[in-house]
Amino acid sequence: MLSFCTPFIDGSQPVLDPAPRHASSALSLFAALVLTALAGCAAAPLPALKPPVPQTWRNAPVVNAPSPAQPDLRYWWQAFNDPELDALEKRALGNNLDIKAATERLQAVRTLYRHTNDPFLPNLRLDTNQVIEPDASASYFIVGFDALWELPLFGALKSTHRLAAGNLDAARANLQSAYVTLVAEVARCWISLRSAQQQASLLTASRDANREKLHLLEVRERLKLASPTEVASAKAELARSDMALIDPQRAINANAQQLAVLLGQSEPDPAWLDGGTQPQLGDWQMTHAPAELLRTRPEIAAAEAEVLRAAGQAGIARADIYPHIGLGASLDWSVNLLSHHNFIRSGDGIFSAGPVMDVPLFDWGMRVAKAHSQKHELLAAVYAYRQAVLQGVAETETAMGDLQQAHQRENSAQQAAQALDDNVTALNKRRSLGLSSTLDLQDAVIAQQNAQLALVSARAERDLAYVSLYKALGGAPLPPVNVTADYKALGNKQGPK
Repeated sequence: MLSFCTPFIDGSQPVLDPAPRHASSALSLFAALVLTALAGCAAAPLPALKPPVPQTWRNAPVVNAPSPAQPDLRYWWQAFNDPELDALEKRALGNNLDIKAATERLQAVRTLYRHTNDPFLPNLRLDTNQVIEPDASASYFIVGFDALWELPLFGALKSTHRLAAGNLDAARANLQSAYVTLVAEVARCWISLRSAQQQASLLTASRDANREKLHLLEVRERLKLASPTEVASAKAELARSDMALIDPQRAINANAQQLAVLLGQSEPDPAWLDGGTQPQLGDWQMTHAPAELLRTRPEIAAAEAEVLRAAGQAGIARADIYPHIGLGASLDWSVNLLSHHNFIRSGDGIFSAGPVMDVPLFDWGMRVAKAHSQKHELLAAVYAYRQAVLQGVAETETAMGDLQQAHQRENSAQQAAQALDDNVTALNKRRSLGLSSTLDLQDAVIAQQNAQLALVSARAERDLAYVSLYKALGGAPLPPVNVTADYKALGNKQGPK
């Protein structure tokens, strides 16, 4: 056994103490050597995962807050102060079919996870058999019990735990990914739906203003106060106004239908199509976002689970290089059913017990090659984990920058809309005093509607940038399934924290 257990996958050798303290005791020396060899063949430690995360975010806003608030990743959509959106998120979390499917997959993995130790427990099997002698002069009925207990040596037990924990963590990451995608898509569809409805309302008002402007120009043309060119331009503007209404209507229909799918229903609620207030963040700002939040990203959690799973597979492949050692026992009892056409009622029993060893011989080279292959797979998983962290950092930095730029654009659009509102108010007053024409007022109203459209687009852009930021940070309600008890039950120290 000792000779099979000395080499490591990486070619290094375990160090054995050549000078035991009690050289006079051969039994103590042998026991020490065996324990040392088995310890040397234990599961290798997990690779250190040191993600290169930034100390501070380059695109984070500078906020002079005495005590920065922790970002709320659990109910982040409540920053919109929209009760309808809150209700939609709650309904989606309870009815979405992707969430239900991911939950069932997690439950399936959890069921197997609780039996991770079973392959290394004593196994007892009852079997029966019928044996007929070649000369057909006698037949026997045999009943037997076979017991086998394979010892989890050479790191097989811990590696099996790692593989099972990696599968469990991957299922949890899949469920978390479904949560993140769901809450982000519900918020995105609702923002896009309400924004499109607001745009449709403004475009309708702009079309009506263009129609009134065309009517005034046609009157002025009959009075020889306007040229045919001005009338033709007004007709073209009216046609463009009608055409501009198509895109918001398409967006309304598409987002309402997608919301229905996310909520697990075939048709949108009629109330969604009645119109409403566009969600907006107002003065909201992110005051604090530690880089540790990236660990909530499903992509990073899945990559970390893959490292754990690859480590388990590498450990199992490494253990397969060495003999499988166990203890076995057998108890067989036979009854001679027929001998020279006479029934015999007597029977005989036999018992055996002893060590069982399965030693790889001819396929040993293939097992070593598989162990080396799994070692490279483990390194690949570590690199993939680091890449997932880098990708998360990049997406978060980009989302922070987009949110800041969208906030500035919204402020500018707000200022422009306010200025044109003031302009319409002034022209209304001048027209009441007879100092301005109705045509001048219609031009100002059209400009006002266009500024409001730009403001609606800027608000929607900022809202969607906010959604993208929290999705980049992995924001969503955590899955309700608690697996802490499973780890404690198995005594597994290598599972996720």
